Amino acid sequence: MFNLIEAANAAKGGFDWSMIIMLVAMFAIVYFFMIRPQKKRQKEIENFRKNLTIGSKVITASGVYGTVKSLNEGEPYLTIEISKGVTIQIDRNYVYAEGNMQQQGQ
Repeated sequence: MFNLIEAANAAKGGFDWSMIIMLVAMFAIVYFFMIRPQKKRQKEIENFRKNLTIGSKVITASGVYGTVKSLNEGEPYLTIEISKGVTIQIDRNYVYAEGNMQQQGQ
């Protein structure tokens, strides 16, 4: 008889806090293990790009290693030397610190 009463109460749609607690916990885990570290990494890359100087060693998004030769202030690109006497112009958004890329394993 007791089981029938419990089943009837459950069927009425009793509110279950455990589901809400579980959803909040899952969001917290995703935030602390995925979103927060990614934002930190993006901020580091942005600061690196703002503080670029001539002679800085960089790697492009396509994997080309080089040294900054000209910053071209006011322009969206910079000039890097990839080999002695060979320079290319590349968008600032595709330049990363050489040391950071090796630490991340990319």
